[in-house]
Amino acid sequence: MTSAPGPASRAALGVIGPGRAGTGLALAWARAGYPVQLHGRRAKSVPTPLTLTVGPAGEPPPWLAHVSVVILAVPDDAIPPLAKVLANSGGVRAEQVVLHLSGSRGHEALEALASSGAALGSLHPLQTLVEPDRTPLHLRGAWAAIEGMPRAVEIAERLSRAVGLRPFRVRPEDKPLYHAGAVFASNYFVVAEAVAERLLRQAGLSEADAWAALRPLVRGTLDNLVREGPLKALTGPVLRGDAETVARHLAVLPEIVAELYRGLGAAALELARRRGLDEANAERVARTLATDSPPSRRREERT
Repeated sequence: MTSAPGPASRAALGVIGPGRAGTGLALAWARAGYPVQLHGRRAKSVPTPLTLTVGPAGEPPPWLAHVSVVILAVPDDAIPPLAKVLANSGGVRAEQVVLHLSGSRGHEALEALASSGAALGSLHPLQTLVEPDRTPLHLRGAWAAIEGMPRAVEIAERLSRAVGLRPFRVRPEDKPLYHAGAVFASNYFVVAEAVAERLLRQAGLSEADAWAALRPLVRGTLDNLVREGPLKALTGPVLRGDAETVARHLAVLPEIVAELYRGLGAAALELARRRGLDEANAERVARTLATDSPPSRRREERT
């Protein structure tokens, strides 16, 4: 039986997809002592000591037979077609490990490679990867979701620890739920700030002043959130049971923003109840959030 590759054996890694995540992770593994190959469809500059091989989308990378671990750093919908390309090439061997980086898909996305005998799995860093040069630093202390066949899981955990990630295992069927949580924590956090900035602009602030005014609030909220967690960090009218303020907000918000406010308000109400909000006030807030058109808006619509 072929021994599993790991940091001690300086296993060669091959990353397909020189985007921000692929390049950043390749750089982190290279700095951790792994020989790393990087492959893409178009020539581009990559950080030292990485080098990039280039080839058409329908062809496997030239180094495929010479690496122990193949990592697919491509968009989710590109994973199955790429797995098929690799399978059709016949270049994937049983002793290799193939991983993808999707947060929402399990190793079933690599199904085309099942007949190769390679160990299939996924590794998803729970971190935003924007600037490849800064990725090695940002990975340290972040967590990583791991799933797949036993040998793939073992290797994914080793690769995670080598760059400072904290791996944890997740079932394939739970990955969409896990990834949705990540989207709320990161992507929709940014969207919420964009909505807040827009509302301040509509209230009369310039674009520059709106974000400048919000920055201290966001920073303070984030500090509290990191220190205390969501339950203790929550503040605002829902926590206070202030249904009248909630109604005033809903009366002036554009419809799409009002619907967002209602959904987040309902989630805030769950936290408020856990914090001890009395049931009478909780019910008043719940009724206000559930009202299709607040009284003040209905009055405006009749005039």
